[in-house]
Amino acid sequence: MHSVAILVLDGVVPFDMAAPMQVFDYTRLPDGRRPYRVRLCAERPEVAADGGFALRVDRGLEALADADTVIVPGRAPGSPPPSPAVLAALREAAASGTRIASVCVGAFVLAEAGLLDGLRATTHWAAAEEFAHAYPRVEVEPDVLYVDNGRILTSAGAAAALDLCLHMIRRDFGSAVAANAARMSVMPLEREGGQAQFIVHEHPPVPRGSDLEPLLEWIEDNLAREVTLAAMAARAGMSERTFSRRFREQTGTTPLQWLLRARVRRAQYLLESGDHTVDRIAQQAGFGSPTAFRERFRKVVGTTPDAYRRSFRGGRAAAVRVDGRSPGSDGQRQAALPVRLG
Repeated sequence: MHSVAILVLDGVVPFDMAAPMQVFDYTRLPDGRRPYRVRLCAERPEVAADGGFALRVDRGLEALADADTVIVPGRAPGSPPPSPAVLAALREAAASGTRIASVCVGAFVLAEAGLLDGLRATTHWAAAEEFAHAYPRVEVEPDVLYVDNGRILTSAGAAAALDLCLHMIRRDFGSAVAANAARMSVMPLEREGGQAQFIVHEHPPVPRGSDLEPLLEWIEDNLAREVTLAAMAARAGMSERTFSRRFREQTGTTPLQWLLRARVRRAQYLLESGDHTVDRIAQQAGFGSPTAFRERFRKVVGTTPDAYRRSFRGGRAAAVRVDGRSPGSDGQRQAALPVRLG
């Protein structure tokens, strides 16, 4: 049997740990046999999990040396750094050829062990910027559900653990076994789009009291109209050249890029909350044509408008910006949502 060791550290996110446990445990070969043996292991017999409870774990770090695959789940914010013993055990397992994968912010542990240096990797989109800053030798890909470097794999937020596990099952035992495991987990073998469709795209920050604030509010209120660089500059009382320079200084991007992002966010809101056709939404969001809208939407969000609507039609939570402002046209403020990783 293929041995899977799930390394649980203090602060482990229960779902990040349980998802691979269940997916691999439910997997069956065509003759009904179990192809995987899944075990938890930890540095100490008792581990404090996120959520206020403790786990009793029978196996220690020596289990990493015996495993064919090691999985490192994500951990809650503020968790203590991994110990030198944990990092050494991961390095030894990697050096022996063991396949090592992370779930969500578990990628931070792999990076701390040096296992991601020079490789592509992903993590939860809300932690991607921090991850890239902390580990500049890692090539961070925030828009994907998982990254497979062969022996080292990383996945995005919690649910992406399922995508990664199904991918590994398909690598190990083929598509038929993986498809059956997907059915047992009640999910598709492959999800359309990547992590980009879940990312909350925010405006670049503008300092409070900035002379651009009234202009940006005007843009938000007029997205369905033709908004040109000349019109924005005139409303700001500047030449186009001065306006473009001032805008980049205060937002870090160009006026037209800011406008396109705002239109995509408006389209996301309308896809989630209304029943208009995609062509009508393209007009309401200010895109010149449905074709231009579809191309821009797919480039920014990573999936088509129709697929996005199917995924997010059930509720508005995913479209509320982290800073608390809805991307709708009414400009009302909503309560800020805490970002939980895992």
